[in-house]
Amino acid sequence: MANSRSAEKRMRVNETKRARNKAAKSSLRTTLRRYEAALEQDPANAPALLKTAVQALDKAAAKGIIHKNAAARKKSRLTKALARLA
Repeated sequence: MANSRSAEKRMRVNETKRARNKAAKSSLRTTLRRYEAALEQDPANAPALLKTAVQALDKAAAKGIIHKNAAARKKSRLTKALARLA
């Protein structure tokens, strides 16, 4: 348990940020799942969903939710997956 007022505040701030990061990460995973499902079921709609997924990855990397290199790696893999269909 926290022993000082500043430590108590850090705990409150950390919990708030943890909840925000968890929601953002969940939203990102949902976006990526929708894109991957579109690759299999609706390839015509996949390019539009790829654009959305790339934007979501860039936003997550900018906010520090995921590392920028992880975002770049995921974008590369998503793009390659779409290229394989063509």
